[in-house]
Amino acid sequence: MMWKQILGKIPKKSQKPDQDSSRNPNSGPNTSSPGSIRANTNTPAAKRASAAVFPTCVIAGIEPLLAFKDVSSSEKMNLFISKLSLCCVVFDFTDPAKNVQEKELKRATLIELLDFVSQNPPKFSEPAILASCKMCSVNLFRIFPPNCRSNSNPTSGENDNDDEPTFDPAWPHLQIVYDFFLKFVTSTSLEAKVGKKYVNHSYILRLIDLFDSEDPRERDCLKAILHRIYGKFMVHRPFIRKSVSNVFYRFVFETDKHNGIAELLEIFGSVITGFALPLKEEHKIFLSRALIPLHKPKSLGVYFQQLTYCISQFIEKDPKLACNVIEGLLKYWPITNTQKEVMFLSELEEILEVINMAEFQKVMVPLFWRLGRCINSYHFQVAERALFLWNNEQVLNLVAQNRQVILPIVFPSLETNAQSHWNQAVLNLTLNVKKMLSEMDEALVAECVSNYEAEQRGKNLAVEKRREIWERLESDASVQPMARNTAVLVNR
Repeated sequence: MMWKQILGKIPKKSQKPDQDSSRNPNSGPNTSSPGSIRANTNTPAAKRASAAVFPTCVIAGIEPLLAFKDVSSSEKMNLFISKLSLCCVVFDFTDPAKNVQEKELKRATLIELLDFVSQNPPKFSEPAILASCKMCSVNLFRIFPPNCRSNSNPTSGENDNDDEPTFDPAWPHLQIVYDFFLKFVTSTSLEAKVGKKYVNHSYILRLIDLFDSEDPRERDCLKAILHRIYGKFMVHRPFIRKSVSNVFYRFVFETDKHNGIAELLEIFGSVITGFALPLKEEHKIFLSRALIPLHKPKSLGVYFQQLTYCISQFIEKDPKLACNVIEGLLKYWPITNTQKEVMFLSELEEILEVINMAEFQKVMVPLFWRLGRCINSYHFQVAERALFLWNNEQVLNLVAQNRQVILPIVFPSLETNAQSHWNQAVLNLTLNVKKMLSEMDEALVAECVSNYEAEQRGKNLAVEKRREIWERLESDASVQPMARNTAVLVNR
C-alpha cells in the first residue's frame, strides 16, 4: 500500500529495460533504468506522496525520494536513513507481474544507497548504522524452503551434487543489498567499536545460516562479507570460529547436508594463515574436532580442495600435527567409496611430502598396512593411485630409511598383485615398484619373498585340510544319515 501511494502520484515515463543491464546482468526482463526512476523522484507529486507515507518526525523532514546531490551535506545522513527505511519493504518475486513499478523503485533506491556508501561518506551515525543493519536483515534473513530432492531420495548420496541449484527469484534485489552491506562493513566511515553493537552475535549467526543457500552467487557474497566482518570486528573472531565449528559438527554428525561448507572452509583457509605461533590449543581442537571429521561425509568431493588447503596450512604452521591428521584419515578411511579413497590417497601424498621423520615413524605401521590394502584393491584407480605414491622421491626416501619395518608390511600385497591382478596397468606398476624395492635392498626383498612363499604354503595347507574335513563329513553323512537332534562325531 505504501509503494502504491508513492507510485500513484508519480508521472509515468517510458521504461528502458536494457539500459541498466551492464550494472546488473541478473536483472529480469521487466527491469527498467534506475535513471528514469530517479528523474521522477524530485517532482512535487512524488514529494507529497512520499511525505504522506514517511512523517517528518520519523525522517527528520527529509524526502526519501530526493537524490543525494539535491540535499546539503548536513542532510545527507538523514536522507540516507530515509532511503534505508524505504527499502525495508520486501516484495514477492514469485510472480514477475506483481508490483513491477514498486520493485523497480526499490531497486533504484538500493542502487543509490550502494553508490552513497561507495563514495567515502561522512562517519555513519548510530541511527544510520542501526538503519543499515535493519534494512539488510529485513531483506536478507529468511528461511530457506526444504530441499525436495534430498527429502524425496534420502539415499541419493553423491548424486545430489549433480542437481542444478535453486536460484532465488529475488536475486536482482538481494545482489544489491549484499553489495551494499559489503561496502558498508568495509567502509572507513563505519567505526568498529560502534558497529559491533549492531553487527552482534545474533546478527552474525543469522548471516552464517544463510550459507546454506542453494544459490552459489549468494554464498560468494556471504563469503566476502563474513571474511570482512572477521577482519574488522576482532572482538567477534572467537565467536565466529565457534559458530562455524558448530555448522561443521551438525553437518558431519547430524544432517549430512549443507550447501556452504566449501565457502566456509575458503574463509578459514585465509584465517588459519594468520594464526600466530605457537598455535593455541583452541586452534588445534578446531583441527581435530571440526576439520578432520569433514572427511567423513559422502559429499567430500564438493569441498575437498578447500579442506586440504586448510589442513596443509595447519601442518605448515606446526609440522607435528601431520601425525594427528594421518591418524584422522585412517580413522575415516572409506571402505566402499572408491572416489573418496582416491582423494584420501592424494591428500596423504601431500602430507607425506612435508612430514618429518619422527612424526612419520609414529604412524608408518598402520599407514602402510592401509596402503597395502589399497594396492590390492580390485578398483584399478585406487590401486594405481596407491602405487603412484612410490614415484614420489620424498615418500621413497621415507620408505628407504624405514624399510626394515615397511617392506614386510607391503610386500605381500605387491606379490599378490603381481600374480593375480586383473588390470594390466596395475600389474605393470606393481612390477616397477618391486624392481625399485629390489634395487633398494635386494637381501631384504629376498627375505620377504621367502616369508611370503612360506606363508602361502601354510595357507594352502590350511585350505587343503579344510577341504579334507568337509569331504570326510560328507562321506560320513552319506553312510549314516543324520537323524534329528543326533550328534555326529567327525574323526580328524
